[in-house]
Amino acid sequence: MTQEPQDADDPMIDMVLGRIVIRDGTEQQHIYLKEARGERGFPIVIGSVEAAEIRRVVTGTVPERPLTHQLAHDLVTATGAVIERVDIVNLRNNTFYARVALRPPAQGSTPAALCEVDARPSDAIALALRAKAPVRVAESVLEAVRTDTSGPDPLPPTP
Repeated sequence: MTQEPQDADDPMIDMVLGRIVIRDGTEQQHIYLKEARGERGFPIVIGSVEAAEIRRVVTGTVPERPLTHQLAHDLVTATGAVIERVDIVNLRNNTFYARVALRPPAQGSTPAALCEVDARPSDAIALALRAKAPVRVAESVLEAVRTDTSGPDPLPPTP
């Protein structure tokens, strides 16, 4: 479970995956998150495995056997839990911190309390896309990293 603090007054902003930039020959790949109902956005550097998983989900590619993120999603759903959302809650020392919010199955007529699990944003986003769950970013994080105010595109050009 996560212990990462977040200011309760820090609003969460709905985001969507804007694009994936995959470059052969390098471990560092990029995704770009953009505001669902706005103009702001920012890139996140992720690993090749996570980028490949995000691309599989976006393109609807189904591997012959479950890979790691599919397994994690299947484990969550097999318990009756639901991935409700993913929140990117902090940025420290150029490292993003995320939480996967899970809703366990209800106990009788009482809804279960939300459970939040610490995760790397790349893994959390891959799970959110697979679960069709929303991705949110804390306003303070969005303001700290936004790159849409002016200047060149922050992602490397595609070949």
